[in-house]
Amino acid sequence: MASNPATKPARRSLIALLIIVVALIGVISIGVFRGETTWTPKLALDLQGGTQIILAAQQSTGEAVTGEQLDQAVAIIRQRVDASGVSESEIATMGSQNISVSIPGKADDATLQRIEASAQLDFRPVLAVADGTSAGTVETPDDDADAAVDGDEKAADTEDAKSGDADAAGDAATGDEGSDDSTDATADSAVDPDPIPDTAYDDAWLTEGLISKFNAFVCTPDATLGLSEAPRDRPLITCDAEQPIKYILGPVEMGGDTIEDATAQMETTQQGATTGQWAVQMKLNDEGTKTFGEISQRMYGAASPLNQFAFVLDGQVLSAPTMNGQILNGRPSITGNFTQDSAQVLADQLKFGALPIGFTVQSQEDISATLGSNQLQAGLLAGLIGLLLVVVYSLFQYRALGSLTVMSLVIAGVLTYLALTFLSWRQGYRLSLAGVAGVIVAVGITADSFIVYFERIRDALRDGFTLGNAVEQGWKRAIRTILASDGINFLAAAILFILAVGSVRGFAFTLGLTTLIDILVVTLFTHPMMTLLAGTRFYNEGHRFSGLDPRQLGAAYRGRAQFREPVVASRGAGKKSAGAAKEAQRRQTIAERKAAEAAGGGSVEAPATTGKES
Repeated sequence: MASNPATKPARRSLIALLIIVVALIGVISIGVFRGETTWTPKLALDLQGGTQIILAAQQSTGEAVTGEQLDQAVAIIRQRVDASGVSESEIATMGSQNISVSIPGKADDATLQRIEASAQLDFRPVLAVADGTSAGTVETPDDDADAAVDGDEKAADTEDAKSGDADAAGDAATGDEGSDDSTDATADSAVDPDPIPDTAYDDAWLTEGLISKFNAFVCTPDATLGLSEAPRDRPLITCDAEQPIKYILGPVEMGGDTIEDATAQMETTQQGATTGQWAVQMKLNDEGTKTFGEISQRMYGAASPLNQFAFVLDGQVLSAPTMNGQILNGRPSITGNFTQDSAQVLADQLKFGALPIGFTVQSQEDISATLGSNQLQAGLLAGLIGLLLVVVYSLFQYRALGSLTVMSLVIAGVLTYLALTFLSWRQGYRLSLAGVAGVIVAVGITADSFIVYFERIRDALRDGFTLGNAVEQGWKRAIRTILASDGINFLAAAILFILAVGSVRGFAFTLGLTTLIDILVVTLFTHPMMTLLAGTRFYNEGHRFSGLDPRQLGAAYRGRAQFREPVVASRGAGKKSAGAAKEAQRRQTIAERKAAEAAGGGSVEAPATTGKES
């Protein structure tokens, strides 16, 4: 193999790819050894089947649940199922009172309990707050630091409770880090003061044990699972998932059932003028008006963070606004940097989360796959046929160079399989038939990248570059086209994933994943391997079966080696002819020069001029 300065970077790229593959295999092996996963991706409902649960929604008051409330209940259950790491589930209303929940595989007891739990909204006072991204020191009222969630400046209307949380309607973050002990931690006698305070907002709740647990607490997607069942008469350590910010909240001070209505509307001044900002307007019943009035009188002007109260739904902090006025008429308003959508989401959560909706299991049964293994086999067969067609075309069009296409497709397939297996284990991803279709489509996308690259190399050979230079020139031209094409594919997949529902999201997910893998394979395998192959004698000398033979490609200036007679011409014509000869020699390929030397011509001379001397 010929020496080439580009071979060292090529080898480093191949080593990096090998490290990625070995790392994925190693991590999955650990999961298999611990019994947490298998070597195959989990399958979705359409391919594996699962558990179907029929729930009847009911209010504790005995009143019938309206269609609007039922839709909100579906949204709450979907959040709970997604938080448990189950994907590709199907949740929908069934009739006017029931909800159908279909989960891939066997539903465990924890998932069933999470689904059946009531959606209860609570008001809790904020006792302490800190950054939730890492273990940190608690901020108490004795600290001089500002609150972690700053409120806006005071409004002229003292009936406003300003919110410093711009996007208060975040996803749930419910439980202690990696452990189910978080639910019990708040009720553990080691963290309870002695004697137990009479009020929810007493800072005597902040014992050394509770603060120690809070300082070690870190907000992660799994950190707060299970807190929806936390005791209502004890402090709660939880998170605002949007920030993320962690809180110590006092016991429940007011129930969400005191909210009669909550709407998203434009904020107005005392004179009725619109400020252009969105707000969430609440209406409380008589009991809530009295209780909230007492809360606002206590919190208004208090030291931070004791001037904050939190809306807690399913153990998550929806919003923790600062009290900027005494609200005595039962119509508090939450304002901040809301958009229309975020204000509407928070209003819905306050309005419907306030309803103590419970779910009674009507039936639970195992369901078979909606499509079954036959459809999966048919999909895999279609993918195999498409792969074989790509291989046949590559070998026909590029001869031995087509083997690099085959190797690249194999590497892409291995990376895709390992990535799906890893995501099935760590993120609860499940492969549906639509996801298989996304993988099949990716074969064509990946092959297209190789074709673009190889054709750019061939174009460079036609222009007279040597193979080593042609590889580098072709790569510089091809990578821009590949990145542009894959960028558009990934953008389309991302938009489809965001806007679509159901199995279509599975197609979009695998399409986006394989697009990223295509870029990885082209940069860390295909190009480095092409650089190494360019240094071999078989490809470098342009063997006719290599797919890179300059003569077969119609390289520029081929055939000029036959002009070997010296030029007898005028001075001007001689200079012009000599320049043409040098240009012809410079543009020749290695194979053409060797052919000229074999014919006994050596260097190329320009043809004799036939014009008359002036």
